[in-house]
Parts: sequence; structure tokens; C-alpha cells
Amino acid sequence: MADNDKPAMAAAAAAGAAKTAGRSGRSTELPEHLKAYKGVWVFIEHDRGQVHSVSWELMGEARKLADKLGVDVSGVLLGGPQDKLEDFAKEAYVYGADHCYLMRDAVLQGYRNEPFTKGLTDLVNQHQPEILLLGATTMGRDLAGSVATTLGTGLTADCTELNIDGRALAATRPTFGGSLLCTIMTLAYRPQMATMRPRTAAMPRRDESRTGDIITMNLGMVETDIVTKLLEFIPDATRNTVNLAYADIIVTAGKGLKNADNCKLVWDLARVLGAEVGATRAVTQAGWLEAERQVGQTGKTVRPKLYIAAGVSGAIQHRVGMESSDIIVAINTDPNAPIFDFAHHGIVGNAMQVLPALTHAFRTHLDKRIRKVA
Repeated sequence: MADNDKPAMAAAAAAGAAKTAGRSGRSTELPEHLKAYKGVWVFIEHDRGQVHSVSWELMGEARKLADKLGVDVSGVLLGGPQDKLEDFAKEAYVYGADHCYLMRDAVLQGYRNEPFTKGLTDLVNQHQPEILLLGATTMGRDLAGSVATTLGTGLTADCTELNIDGRALAATRPTFGGSLLCTIMTLAYRPQMATMRPRTAAMPRRDESRTGDIITMNLGMVETDIVTKLLEFIPDATRNTVNLAYADIIVTAGKGLKNADNCKLVWDLARVLGAEVGATRAVTQAGWLEAERQVGQTGKTVRPKLYIAAGVSGAIQHRVGMESSDIIVAINTDPNAPIFDFAHHGIVGNAMQVLPALTHAFRTHLDKRIRKVA
């Protein structure tokens, strides 16, 4: 190799290195044909005539992202002849959408992965959004994975925070069992996709003056093309009625309660306050309370007005599921417990002594209010 060729070779190598990341050697630069993708989309999940509230929570987040990018927000509605898609679109405008993409077909009556995946991927390929958000629900998780795979793009699941870095979606989620938070960006592919858990984001304010337009598109799929068949809907009359995600008050039991019998103290306080009972992972794994009551990374995400944590240490796995509560009251014998770092009010003491005192105080106070009103 001639000496005068070496500078040119070095420059070429440096240019190539700038386009690759890590050992995979994949490009981190967005290809020119993907730079045309613009806008933030929210898949609006609905079932049995009701929109899942996570769709409106995501609409509020989408509005923030779109304002930073200087683009529009769009809702995506797929459904059958019996679904009130136009009414759902009007609600989407109230919560921040500028447009709605609507696809109506008989095979979209009731959720099935195949037709919904085709419908959503067709819409994306036709109209090219740069960001697509879905709720981390049973439906959203199922649909997001198949859509991302079909489109050959990246997907960050179970996000706790969404932001913009340059022009990239910075999606933050817990990892390593919830012990760390990582921020993931899809740099060289579009759309950038993410799912977010219900109650992770606040419900946006309604603006009744907002309106928008509807863009319709046909599915072009027939029933014989679909392997799965929806035969009948049978509601589960015996399903657990725990509704932690939407409770206004939650009293949570931690391992600091020592044994299952002491969970009765949490139940007593919850009954007085009209609250739901929650639990940490350690409590559910020990069998003291059922798994449906677990709050945290591997449980439910909650945003109550009042969250009382009894004997809860406040590890990151639990924190990510409840730190957005309006008021957090922590009870723990350890003054250095992590939960005191983010609780609004802390009581350093034995939960087995504090809980009965709180129950008595609340019962007395509420009884006085009732007598006063009477």
C-alpha cells in the first residue's frame, strides 16, 4: 500500500465507524427514505363500546412529544360495523389529537391479531408516522409485538417515561428485574414504537373546543384469510375484582409486617378508608396476599390520591409502580429505608403498632364527620 493512500483509507474507516454502533456493526444513522416519516400516533384501544383509559393517557404523552418535534398527533381506530369509531375519534380530539385514521371492516369486529396487525401495518406504511404508541395491556402487548416484527422496527415495552432526544424517541423502562432504569432509542428505523403501562402517565385535560379530521382506509382482507375465528364472547363472572390501577386510596403490605396474620391490620385500615389493599412482590411470593394485589415492576402501576406503605422498604422494583401517587405515606422501622427518599410523609415506627393507631384515628375522624352531616 502506498503511503499517500493511508490518509484516505483512514478517513474512510473513520466515516464507516461513525455509522456503526457496538459489535453488531449496525448503522445508527436514519436512512434517507425514513426521514420522511413524521407525526406521533396513538393506537386507540376499545372493547365492548368502551375506550381503554390508557389510550387517553398516551394521547397526553403523545401531545407533549409532538409539540417538541413540531408535528401532529393522530389517533388510530380499527373496528367493525358495530363500533362507534367516529365517537371515539371525537374523544381523541378532546384529549389532544389533530387527526384520526379510521379503518372499519367486518373482520375487525372484536380483536384478533391477524387482521389488526395487517390493518395497523398498512396504515403505517401508507402514512408513515415516526412514533407509534400503544398501551401495555393484553391487547396492546400482543399487537405491538406483531406489528413491530412485521414492520422490521424497534419496540420498547412497558415504558415508564417517554421523551425526545434530538429527533429520536427516548423510551425509559425498568430492566434487570426492575433494579435499573434504561433509556432505549431506535435510531435507524421507523416508526419508533413503545408500549406504556396503564396509569403510568397522568390523564390529560379535556379541551372540548378541539376538533380534527378523519382519514379512512380500507383493510382489504376477507374472513377466509384469517386463521383464528371469534366464535363467542363469554364474560368471566368469577374473575378477581381487584382494581388496584384505578383505586383512589391504597394501603400496601410489605415484608416488614413479618407474617401473613399481620396483613389483617392492613385490611382493617383499608376497610375504614374504603381503600384497596396492595402488596409488594415479597408478600405475594410468600403467599400472604394474592398476586393480583402486587404493586411494582412485575405487578400493577398505580396513581392513587393516597398511598400508605406499611413495612415497605421502597426498592426500585416497587417504586416504579407507585411513585406517581399524589400523597405517599410510609411506615417503616428503618429511618434509612429507601422509601423515605420519595415519600411525602414518613412515620418511623413499627407498622404493627402504627396501623391500629391510624385505623382508630381515621375511624374516629370519619365518625365525627358523619355525625356532623347528620
